[in-house]
Amino acid sequence: MTYQKILVALDRSFQSETILKQAIAIAKPTQAELILFHALMFDGRNIDAYSGIYGQNVLSLSSSVQEHIETQTQEVESWLESCAQKVQAEGLPVEYSWRIGDPSSWIREMAKTCDVDLVILGRRGRRGLAEVFLGSVSNHVVHYAPCSVLVVQGKDVSESEES
Repeated sequence: MTYQKILVALDRSFQSETILKQAIAIAKPTQAELILFHALMFDGRNIDAYSGIYGQNVLSLSSSVQEHIETQTQEVESWLESCAQKVQAEGLPVEYSWRIGDPSSWIREMAKTCDVDLVILGRRGRRGLAEVFLGSVSNHVVHYAPCSVLVVQGKDVSESEES
């Protein structure tokens, strides 16, 4: 099967470089366009905790949230730009995008709106209760994407912690 447009979901983990290399290898024979994508999850854990029950810290919290989001988006933008340069160096057409929110939903949505032939993403190797409670982006995408999906297998979480 040949692919013309491939969505490459990257998460800034140790596995992203491998996923990008796989995508380039698959795209090269047909000069398929790569769309690099990252979902920036915002869960609020990395900001100052709200401590006033009467709203004393609302302005401070709002400012902290905004600064955190701006810092994260600048980092992601720069990182995706460097990934895109690697793809361009291989002579392939590339674009990149990022969104804030649930990766599963955004990858599925991007696959639909960009009319891609293939989604390539990684799997962190969570099993059992960790997968149940933390969710599985790859599992969701495999079941709900409107196109073929290639899941690049990662190390088991316990294996990578032992290394």
